[in-house]
Amino acid sequence: MRVKLAILVAALCAAGAAALVASAGQPPLEQARNATAGYHDIANLPTDYGVFRDKDGIACIAMAPMPGMPAGAMGIHYVNGSYVGDPDEDPSKPEAVIYEPEKNGQLRLVGLEYVVLQAAWDAHHSSRPSLFGQEFNFTDQPNRYNLPPFYSLHVWIWKHNPDGLFQMWNPDVSCANA
Repeated sequence: MRVKLAILVAALCAAGAAALVASAGQPPLEQARNATAGYHDIANLPTDYGVFRDKDGIACIAMAPMPGMPAGAMGIHYVNGSYVGDPDEDPSKPEAVIYEPEKNGQLRLVGLEYVVLQAAWDAHHSSRPSLFGQEFNFTDQPNRYNLPPFYSLHVWIWKHNPDGLFQMWNPDVSCANA
């Protein structure tokens, strides 16, 4: 019996170690997917994420069609402020989780956003942040978010963006039901 128990414990330890190695070796997009998959049900979103509103009190961020500008929306951002204040970018810890309001009143998880304040980043780096092989966008001040200058990267891993996985605006996302 002790031999069987020892074999079982050894097998469980080996399986746990293999899982840790597999997770550490995951590509960054898979890390982001795995870390946020449970957030499809907004009830599972950690409580340190809260709805972000722009300077006009708007929660669902959309772009009005303008010549030369991309159309579409981003959606409703749930932001973890402590992550925004931290210049370390981790695929499994997005600063914002983005939802699209649906006709039935539910929120659909559509994407993630990684954000770092320019001053915090530039204090320790000589070039823009990058993640997933993509350089972050820069937003100067003044801006509709009432934030100091910042870098950001949208990742549309939960809803296809015909303009590209890392584009700021997604023409297939709408705020019509906000």
